[in-house]
Amino acid sequence: MDGRAVYSIAKKEFLDNWRNKWIIAMAAIFLVLTLVISYAGASLGGGSGWQDVGGTIAGMMTIVTFLIPIIGLMLGYSAIVGEKESGSLQLLLSYPVHRYEILLGKFFGLSSVLAFASLIGFGVSGVVIGLNVSGMQWGQYGVFIGASFLIGFAYIALSLCFSAVLQKRSTALGVSVLLWFLFAVIWDTILLVALVATENIDLSPGAEFVAPTWYHVAALANPSTAYQTLVAVNIGPVSANIAGDLPSFYSTPVTLIVLLAWTIVPLLAAYIVFRKKDI
Repeated sequence: MDGRAVYSIAKKEFLDNWRNKWIIAMAAIFLVLTLVISYAGASLGGGSGWQDVGGTIAGMMTIVTFLIPIIGLMLGYSAIVGEKESGSLQLLLSYPVHRYEILLGKFFGLSSVLAFASLIGFGVSGVVIGLNVSGMQWGQYGVFIGASFLIGFAYIALSLCFSAVLQKRSTALGVSVLLWFLFAVIWDTILLVALVATENIDLSPGAEFVAPTWYHVAALANPSTAYQTLVAVNIGPVSANIAGDLPSFYSTPVTLIVLLAWTIVPLLAAYIVFRKKDI
């Protein structure tokens, strides 16, 4: 593998998004949302001033679960098929560069866009919060930022996979939207229906029910759930807000494996198809 080729492609992706103001827009969104949730959250809870970092992360988790996957999908859905439609991909392939280097370069470039914007937005807001609250837990805040990187990388890999496999940019966009809707809404609904259909659930008041292991495994297979679990098991205030106890296998190593699998497997699938594709 030629590292210079991968670096050049990654650099181009980063600079293109910088010129298009994507990075600035994303950083501003992350910055504003974090500060608003930190300050407004304390007011809604009957307090005043700023929430501590644990409360801020608990409030941000839901937004990150919805927002970062959308950003990751929008960054990557046209990375391959869009260049194919414009003719620039044919030009790129005329140079001495392998197709896996193109995929890796685009993945690293788009991932650096998301990571840089997240780091600036969350980092600046973290400094502001740290100046206004005592005992800022930078370690917990770092875990939150790192986990946000991982879920973003997974969705970028998924969008690159569709971009490499599908023939039209519009189709790739439609599949990306459908994928987001699947993980954000449909996945949990399907599991709930399956749970009600297969388990004898007592719905009477005061009755207790423990979900079976298969339900927790299927739930954790969702990258969004894996992200939320990774944050929860490492940040006490977030875990305290979760109803019920998490299964014992909901651990940091398992959630990391799930998120890494959602990154690596789509990239491998993209390469398998892309290397044989007639451009």
